[in-house]
Amino acid sequence: MPASPPSRKIIFSWAFYDFANSAFTTLVVTFIYSTYFVSLAPTPEAGTQYWSLGISVSAILIALLSPLAGTVADQSGHRKRYLFTATMLGILLTAGLYFPVEGQLMWALAIFVCANVAVEVAQVFYNAYLPEISHAGNVGKVSGYGWGCGYIGGLLCLGAALVFFVQPEVPPFGLSVESGQHIRATNILVALWFAVFSIPTFLFLKDSGRKLPSAGTSPFRQTIDELKKTMHSLKRFRQVVRFLIARLLYNDALVTLIGFGGIYARVTFGFTFQEVLIFGIVLNVAAALGAVLFGFIDDKIGGKKTILISIVGFIVATLAVIVTDSRLVFWAGGVLIGILIGPNQSASRSLFARFVPKSKESEFFGFYAFSGKLTAFLGPLLLGSLTRIFDSQRVGFSVIIILFALGMSVLLTVDEEAGIAAKQRED
Repeated sequence: MPASPPSRKIIFSWAFYDFANSAFTTLVVTFIYSTYFVSLAPTPEAGTQYWSLGISVSAILIALLSPLAGTVADQSGHRKRYLFTATMLGILLTAGLYFPVEGQLMWALAIFVCANVAVEVAQVFYNAYLPEISHAGNVGKVSGYGWGCGYIGGLLCLGAALVFFVQPEVPPFGLSVESGQHIRATNILVALWFAVFSIPTFLFLKDSGRKLPSAGTSPFRQTIDELKKTMHSLKRFRQVVRFLIARLLYNDALVTLIGFGGIYARVTFGFTFQEVLIFGIVLNVAAALGAVLFGFIDDKIGGKKTILISIVGFIVATLAVIVTDSRLVFWAGGVLIGILIGPNQSASRSLFARFVPKSKESEFFGFYAFSGKLTAFLGPLLLGSLTRIFDSQRVGFSVIIILFALGMSVLLTVDEEAGIAAKQRED
């Protein structure tokens, strides 16, 4: 913890990265490119299965790379340098999604997988700053500010895509509707958005300067050794392990829900591209409000209770959109999901930050990302497979409810106070 509280400028600069990078999740993963990708496949069901494959492969790669990336950042003391590198790689690959056209399905999928991995690995370094720029009394609020900024950024970028690229009968810059150029160009918008609005983060956020002590061995060997020690030390943090297992399950459900929400709206309820985007805008408004509001609630009742409330809401809303044929019920369920996404992700991050010992923020958040992705291939893979087998997305979406329920059952065993006490002993 810093000797003096971080300035508002530092917190703002940190939160602005969420504003910048959420455009990728909102437009590429959830609402625009995923929906466009499915339309390139021979059938919607086949497209859904291919997209689930891309989400699954990227999740496995992220799970493998994140702990290693976090350890390297702590070893070197150059967290911001790694954040910048991963960010730039993600931006360039996102722009590359403009180029694949019909008939190049696997090429499009390969670029998406690489872009998704880069963006998620960058998130490891970004999340690791949270314990440094907050304290026990405001970590939930600061995390909530970040997620709130993220949803506002995603909302504004989505609105810009709708107004300037998707909705006009004659798109700008001579883009062709027939060849889908106006949809593919939204990837260029996302890349530019990410690049421009991440500038405050790199201007004002500082490295702590802390390095893990050198053991006199090669950097790679030292990184592996330190990673092994951290894995071994996790045994002293029982609540961390329980929480990571719980998050492994409920985050898998959430990743699946986010990755297929726009596809479900288009295929099962027949939404047009414009309607999918309007749906996305409404959900982002709800998510931004939920993230900020529950950030204060998180600091009052604790991260565990906040996460449990969100999971119960997810189960109710997902069940509603599976069984209904009513667009009104679908919209209501979608808005409830939107309200709860921010609190779930924000409270998960803040709860884990309360458990993280000093000097190992990047390492521990590497395992945090690992838990979020280790089985994140399972939900999309099962959803895609069941959708193809039963020729029904409704059957596929039932997997989400099961994963939420399993995650909640493990989370109930986490003792938040014991986890905080273990961190304080280590500090």
